Amino acid sequence: MKAFVASLIFVILAEMGDKTQLLAMALSCKFRWQTVMWGVFVATAANHLLAASAGNYLAEIVPLAHIKIAAAVSFIIFGLWTVRGDTLEGEDRRYNFSPFWTVTIAFFMAEMGDKTQLATIALAVEYNTVITVWMGTTIGMVVSNAFGIVVGNVMGRHIPERGIRWVAALIFIAFGGYGLYENVPGDLLTPWSVGACLLLLTALLHAMARLGTGRRSRMPVCEKSDPAEAGNERRDEEAGR
Repeated sequence: MKAFVASLIFVILAEMGDKTQLLAMALSCKFRWQTVMWGVFVATAANHLLAASAGNYLAEIVPLAHIKIAAAVSFIIFGLWTVRGDTLEGEDRRYNFSPFWTVTIAFFMAEMGDKTQLATIALAVEYNTVITVWMGTTIGMVVSNAFGIVVGNVMGRHIPERGIRWVAALIFIAFGGYGLYENVPGDLLTPWSVGACLLLLTALLHAMARLGTGRRSRMPVCEKSDPAEAGNERRDEEAGR
């Protein structure tokens, strides 16, 4: 249960303002939200099952102490990545299949190597389980993307992404710091080494925040279309299933 809750919360926070959430919002401007959410669910379930399995496999072949230290460092990196933020680079226009498969394939490919996929691997390593982490991260992705679509497009408002990004980043960093404290040999945890790491982390956070400044206000906004055109799009969508 602990692995499920941790995976659910981590992914919900990490997905806020993430590239894949932006992609889901952009695709919801083109297709029905139900189609988008089903595509997100199927793509995430497949992608994160692979990720959780890979994490569990790593835990079997690499010494557990080394794996846990690497996982802790990766959470700190995810925190820095979250502060910087993401942008879309044409992923919403890259594929041309039926609506459902366009969403599914685009989301699956965008998630490859993304922060939430890598976090799924790290969580599977941390908790040494596949199914529980897979369920938590998949549901977390669906919840986060549903929230993004409703708030960003249906209600026509921006997600308070900067504040959410910082909350998520600090949670990731705190989790990673605790993991290092628990697994790094005690003779390495001197006041000098801890102080140097904190100074380095502060400098990196400042640098990532500066990089992320130019990435604000990038949430997709759906333009209102002509009713006749919308009806044609709906018929095309239904015919493409």
